[in-house]
Amino acid sequence: MAHKFEIFKDKAGEYRVRFKYNNEVMFASEGYAGKASAQNAIESIKKNGPDAPVEDNT
Repeated sequence: MAHKFEIFKDKAGEYRVRFKYNNEVMFASEGYAGKASAQNAIESIKKNGPDAPVEDNT
């Protein structure tokens, strides 16, 4: 699969989410205290992301 979400623990012990495409990190989330919160972030992105507007600040 060319793209995937990845949950990992950072050095501070917080859970974070990365979205990767062809093994390149496209974005990473804030830190979460619990793994369930990181999983909820992924579900929120999947649910709400397709309709998100693009804001071009160039």
